[in-house]
Amino acid sequence: MSEREAFSRDTRTPNPPVPAGAWDCQLHIYADPARFPPRRQAAYPPPRAWFADAHAMSKAIGMSHVSIVQATIYSSDHGALLDVLGQCKDGVYDGIRYHGVAIVNDELSDAALLELHEAGVRAARFNFWKRLNVAPTIPEFHRSLARIGELGWHARIHATAVELLELEDLFASAKATLLLDHMKAAEGLEQPGRQVVRRLMERENWWMMLSCGERESAMDRPWDDIVPFGASCYAMAPERCVWATDWPHAEYPKTPINDADLVELLYRYLPDREAVQRVLVDNPARLHGLPANR
Repeated sequence: MSEREAFSRDTRTPNPPVPAGAWDCQLHIYADPARFPPRRQAAYPPPRAWFADAHAMSKAIGMSHVSIVQATIYSSDHGALLDVLGQCKDGVYDGIRYHGVAIVNDELSDAALLELHEAGVRAARFNFWKRLNVAPTIPEFHRSLARIGELGWHARIHATAVELLELEDLFASAKATLLLDHMKAAEGLEQPGRQVVRRLMERENWWMMLSCGERESAMDRPWDDIVPFGASCYAMAPERCVWATDWPHAEYPKTPINDADLVELLYRYLPDREAVQRVLVDNPARLHGLPANR
């Protein structure tokens, strides 16, 4: 278990508050390893970041919808995710609607995939970042896209600029709705990875998550140096940008994060409150096929 927590347990309310119907499109839930052990090849140890902790943070920052994304340390063993979703009533727990994002690969049976769908999972995340040791093969990626397409799910791509450069043709040819996790893959303003992201975001089926600017910043909070970069990412496709905390910030090396600071960092990327409404409410609702403010 991690010795140092990367998040504050005293989350404050953002200033100004988020609009009604706001989404956090990615956080991760971990669980007691005695009950839900990580896989043997896990890239990092599980933080002590249980569902109760995530829910308290989400309530504090004012979220109405939260996507729980399967952590790579569990690969396609979704026991911990299903346990959390099972605590919800019609998808809602204490006023927040929770949505699931799975890891889909050839090891996941059709029956298990259907179980995830029935539990409230509506997307799959494909982790191409080599360090995480769960990257799909190209044929496996194609097969998995076809399987989730039958259920109407969207796909999420977790990759660095290195993988995007290597696999640009694969990603450009995909017809599914694809969400690029984080701004990390875009790297510097004029780097080759940035140009790949620009080309992908010119395609109407590609979306971007305006998250993890705090990791890309060379500074500690309030991460002033990353603001122009975040603004430029939003400008690529204002109608196809969403946001996430990426709580609990596993292996984050700087001052532990109060997630209200990340909401306020997002505000600094965006030109006005209309853009805030778009990124936090309207866009994620549309991505998930739901009406805004539901």
